[in-house]
Amino acid sequence: MKLFVSEGNPHCLKVLAALELTAVKCDVQYVNHEDKVVQFLSHPALPALLLPSGQQLFSANAICRYLFEVSGQNCNDHCNQWLEWEVTVLQPALLRALRSAVLQGKGSDVSQILQSPLNFLDQSLLKGGKPYLTGEAISVADVVLWAALHPILSDSSFTLGEHPSVKTWFDQVAAVHSCQSAVQKVLQGKGLQAMKSYMQRQPAPPNSQCRDAQPCNNNPAESEERQHSVSEEECEAAALTWSKGLSSCPPTDKQHPILPQEGKRNVLVTSALPYVNNVPHLGNIIGCVLSADVFSRYGRLRGWNMLFVCGTDEYGTATENKAREEGLTPQQICDKYHAVHSSIYSWFQIDFDFFGRTTTEKQTEIAQNIFWRLHEHGYLVEDTVEQLRCEKCQRFLADRFVEGTCPHCSYPEARGDQCDKCGRLINAVELRDPQCKVCRQTPVIRSSKHLFLDLPKLESQLEQWLEKSTSTGDWTTNAKQITHSWIRDGLKPRCITRDLHWGTPVPHPDFKEKVFYVWFDAPIGYLSITANYTNEWEKWWKNPQQVELYNFMAKDNVPFHSVVFPCSLLGAQDNYTLVNHLVATEYLNYEDTKFSKSRGVGVFGDMAKDTGIPSDVWRFYLLYVRPEGQDSAFSWADMAMKNNSELLNNLGNFINRAGMFVTKFFEGCVPVMELQREDKELLAVVGWELQQYIQLMDKVKIRDALKHILNISRHGNQYIQVNQPWKKIKGDESERQRAGTVTGVAVNIACLLSVMLSPYMPLVSQTIRDQLNAPQSCVYTMLQGGGTFVCSLSAGHRIGTVSPLFQKLEAEQIEALKKRFGGQQAPFQSTSSTPAAAPAAAIKVAAVEGGDSEKAEQLAKAVAEQGDKVRALKAQKAEKDVITAEVSKLLELKTQLAVAEGKNPEPTSKKGKKK
Repeated sequence: MKLFVSEGNPHCLKVLAALELTAVKCDVQYVNHEDKVVQFLSHPALPALLLPSGQQLFSANAICRYLFEVSGQNCNDHCNQWLEWEVTVLQPALLRALRSAVLQGKGSDVSQILQSPLNFLDQSLLKGGKPYLTGEAISVADVVLWAALHPILSDSSFTLGEHPSVKTWFDQVAAVHSCQSAVQKVLQGKGLQAMKSYMQRQPAPPNSQCRDAQPCNNNPAESEERQHSVSEEECEAAALTWSKGLSSCPPTDKQHPILPQEGKRNVLVTSALPYVNNVPHLGNIIGCVLSADVFSRYGRLRGWNMLFVCGTDEYGTATENKAREEGLTPQQICDKYHAVHSSIYSWFQIDFDFFGRTTTEKQTEIAQNIFWRLHEHGYLVEDTVEQLRCEKCQRFLADRFVEGTCPHCSYPEARGDQCDKCGRLINAVELRDPQCKVCRQTPVIRSSKHLFLDLPKLESQLEQWLEKSTSTGDWTTNAKQITHSWIRDGLKPRCITRDLHWGTPVPHPDFKEKVFYVWFDAPIGYLSITANYTNEWEKWWKNPQQVELYNFMAKDNVPFHSVVFPCSLLGAQDNYTLVNHLVATEYLNYEDTKFSKSRGVGVFGDMAKDTGIPSDVWRFYLLYVRPEGQDSAFSWADMAMKNNSELLNNLGNFINRAGMFVTKFFEGCVPVMELQREDKELLAVVGWELQQYIQLMDKVKIRDALKHILNISRHGNQYIQVNQPWKKIKGDESERQRAGTVTGVAVNIACLLSVMLSPYMPLVSQTIRDQLNAPQSCVYTMLQGGGTFVCSLSAGHRIGTVSPLFQKLEAEQIEALKKRFGGQQAPFQSTSSTPAAAPAAAIKVAAVEGGDSEKAEQLAKAVAEQGDKVRALKAQKAEKDVITAEVSKLLELKTQLAVAEGKNPEPTSKKGKKK
């Protein structure tokens, strides 16, 4: 055998290290970078290995694998997986990093370019718990990855402080004498500068500024259309991967109860518990349960050991309010709306492992246990607070039972805990002109003794934990910012008890008439719901060494999950699992306003089914507009456009054409495929899109990852259009063979798309696989490990019956739905400089004896609409004078309502006082 290498070539470092480590007998010849050793290739390829048979290997990884196999060290699947990851993920990033450092002198950019692959490598080494990538002994995977990284990581300007597991592993491999010898031969002590001549001969990576772990989002439309250029080596590697086919042993279905497993990545997913007193709207669904469901489904495809729990949050003031409204007991309200929530999530195909509730004995038991542990460790303090008490109702008024004028901004509808206009936290006794929301009487101030969680005493522990969790986990930017603002402003003791009846009882004898405040109690519901799922719940919740916890929520829930709840668990000192990855969305609005059940504005969970639009289409669009970085809006027109363009004309069109060609031209059997350069290039491009999808999904960038699915179907449509198999099937033998190859590759891409779609559109995904008669193992093979695009439908495979996947949403249908869910309020102009016209119902009425019930009803509705309008303007950060004008209208409407009800309106100087 003879091995051809060149100095300064990082790929030659791999093979020389492998050669010395395996001690295989082989002549080594040094040649120039531009020498054509492999004559049948159109470009120079080094290193190259001339085999005894006369055949040649010219992929560095293939040569390394061959040398290890010759020495009796065969590669296992885990090892091969790492080699594929090195080619498809690490090498493109390294090429950009080396170009930046060696040719452009931008060494400072290297850390950012390599951040994502190094994060993955570090986490994998940490989870594996072994000294080397595949076990206790060094393997070909270690040699290949170490050699690939050596030029960068050995440079003095680059540090591995954020990746301690990578540093330990890298130093360990670098200490091997064979590796040291290979470095000296290839780099000759010159470090990165030894590679300058080699790098100057490498083509510049296309669109390098947008090819990092996450796609460039400055122009999404442009990003979607951009074609990823691939090298010859990438094409050959993609073809080699493709040829391996599916794994023979698919994983078995999940068995309950799901418990953490040794050697597995154990992931616990929670979705913020939806409050039981109302029906969730689309914004609630995408912000919590749907996002968590997509990530959980994805994790299962990746082979992670996943548990996804959620349930209804059932205690607190809002439940008591709703019970009064409907003339039911709080428990009856909880039973009614728990069933409503369960039905909605079932229709949206939210695949909980367990969907529970907080009104259980386990909730009481666990919450009281945490309470006593906090008490024993000195993290609870007593204090007497002034509260509002309604003498008519004979009760202290919790936050939601009282409203009045904000002491800070004079907003007339501030709640007892917070003002919706200025966002300031409020103590209910600070409200001006407070009113009991039940009887509308003015409450009086009375003293009441309460217990507080001593957050200042826990602040140091919290900050230490936060520093670690936010730096190593995938916290969304808004989650970090909101948490930082709470810490920056200084923590204060937070009351954890309330003078209510409906809640978890406080077990302390001095507070036996009180219950826990819902935001102390509710997050403990994650634990109690898991405990109702399995008696071995502590294996998830008291096992931070083995379990990763993901919390999904909207941004308004962040401080309770990043400050209050973690402090409760830290103070309990019982080895609780704390959140590693806090994933918070912004808000989803409805068209140009807010969702409002009372005004009939927006689609709520129980209404979506009645539209006739399939749940998968709802899922697709909500995920397409998921408010990941900023607020977004649901739009009927946009939903129709995305359905008709992306689902029908792009995705559905490609998958249907691929399947129909197999049926029409090849009698339902996948034809023989003979890959040409064009086909291999497509395989490489599709493989790259798959890698981007995986990297984004790993980081819970769900909306961005979806775009790569749609990119793949665009590539597929273009591939079919250029090759025109419907014409070539009528030609000579070579053209018919070409039509067969194009059809076979296309139908395999359709199979891959079914797998990638599975977390997003589970029914459509299954329908595609049923139509293709795809083997079950395809679901797991292409996403487990680093992700690989393989031939899953080989020549001779018989597909099933193919039919269209999607239907067009017609303009008339959409217009009718928009009108149906638009309510009665005309859209407001959030940026208008002049006040909008008063609502039609806002007419002057004269006071009459006993009031005017018909006009009162009209005006009550107008007051509710105007109140919602004011809140929406505030949410959209409208100009101050616009908000002021609308608040004035609201006060005027309330005065008119008082007249219509036969009451004496308040003088102008007291406007804002509620009647």
